Amino acid sequence: MSATKKIKRALVSVYHKEGLDEILTKLHREGVSFVSTGGTQTFIESLGIPCDAVEDLTGYPSILGGRVKTLHPKVFGGILTRRDNPTDNEQIAQYEIPEIDLVIVDLYPFEDTVASGAEDQAIIEKIDIGGISLIRAAAKNYKDVVIVASKAQYKPLLQLLDEQGALTSLEDRRWFAKEAFMVSSGYDSAIFSYFDGGEGSAFRCAVNDAKVLRYGENPHQKGLFYGNFEAMFEQLQGKEISYNNLLDIDAAVTLINEFDELTFAILKHNNACGIASRSTVLEAWKDALAGDPVSAFGGILITNGVINKEAAEEINKIFFEVIIAPDYDTDALEVLMQKKNRIILIRKNTKTADVQFRSLLNGVLVQDKDLSIQTAADLEAMTDKQPTSAEVDDLLFANKLVKNSKSNAITLVKNKQLCASGIGQTSRVDALKQAIEKAASFNFDLKGAVMASDAFFPFPDCVEIADQAGITAVIQPGGSINDKLSVAYCNEHGLAMVKTGVRHFKH
Repeated sequence: MSATKKIKRALVSVYHKEGLDEILTKLHREGVSFVSTGGTQTFIESLGIPCDAVEDLTGYPSILGGRVKTLHPKVFGGILTRRDNPTDNEQIAQYEIPEIDLVIVDLYPFEDTVASGAEDQAIIEKIDIGGISLIRAAAKNYKDVVIVASKAQYKPLLQLLDEQGALTSLEDRRWFAKEAFMVSSGYDSAIFSYFDGGEGSAFRCAVNDAKVLRYGENPHQKGLFYGNFEAMFEQLQGKEISYNNLLDIDAAVTLINEFDELTFAILKHNNACGIASRSTVLEAWKDALAGDPVSAFGGILITNGVINKEAAEEINKIFFEVIIAPDYDTDALEVLMQKKNRIILIRKNTKTADVQFRSLLNGVLVQDKDLSIQTAADLEAMTDKQPTSAEVDDLLFANKLVKNSKSNAITLVKNKQLCASGIGQTSRVDALKQAIEKAASFNFDLKGAVMASDAFFPFPDCVEIADQAGITAVIQPGGSINDKLSVAYCNEHGLAMVKTGVRHFKH
């Protein structure tokens, strides 16, 4: 068998016809004949290219409302016949089955139909039968057949035709087969997920967009991103997004999603090192930076407000990797773009996934994202002293921060500004001591500040230390058998404590 094959006959049946005319014209010039169905046949003939109808080949019309059109031995025999197999050749000659060397087909838009909120029956009708069968058959017989399984492969096919005419190598056909099985496996995964309805009875995840990164977490590690970054962000300038950039960007977006009021956050290694809610972007930036101007160096900046020139001029004074905002004033961009390596992103109004995956051992962990946001109505007083309305605002602010910090975590907040946090510690006491020491190093007065913990206090040691630092109110999930010990200390020393009933561990 020769590795090089000439395309002589093509079966074409597609929904997406944009860009197909040039392909068909080139194939026609190479002497390729066509067989097609319905609207695609009409399209081919409108180009002045002769085209046989599948119905004429099979001797059967399209039946069952279009559910059965190509499912016939004269179609699949022509695709699956092994050109170097004498028995196959005898049989297709006996049954007058023409060889098909190229299949161009795409699938009903199942995922788009689900996303549109269509009724079940409309979704079911978008489960492709003939198309998926044609894809599998042609890909299986890639030694003799070229398969183009979606409009994403139109461009590579056109390039091949420009360079080689109707001749294809074994490597060409195998590449198209690989792409075809990517399409078919993703399609089946989407159908399974629809029927599974979120039950998680099996793990199936298919993402077609793969981006090769410069490297992984470290230069000696390979890194890939499977996703559509451009659907969420418009990159205005800057170097290529890295693996670590993506981790930080994800953490930044997750954090800022917690806030409705105008907020500015600075993140480093996935944790907030500064954040504040204020009436203007400039004020929010200044108070966020004050939280830890040292760690802010080389950080990730994010805000939910439009950045103006005044704010940009202040932001421009420090070195940072990435800045994210819903928009920028033109003169603000002129300032921020002065340093060309800065990654400047406009965040689009798109929804992030509600499920998280993590690979470990020989499997995958799957969980719902922690989307629980507590409000004042969710707080339950544990002490005789009730927090003031201002303290409640700060407690809720601190709770959002501790939720988005690596455990064990403690956050200290005053006037909707992060004073300091202790994160990623093996002891909650160590986390608190770290936060207090850090706040002192940046001259924060913790008198009247509040404290949030991502889990309950098993002993009263943390509230004792917090009290000695001047903290007046505490928020925690509650649930320890020793809650009463911490409550007793707070009652004795005049601290207010509330519980949420929701633990926010983050590893």
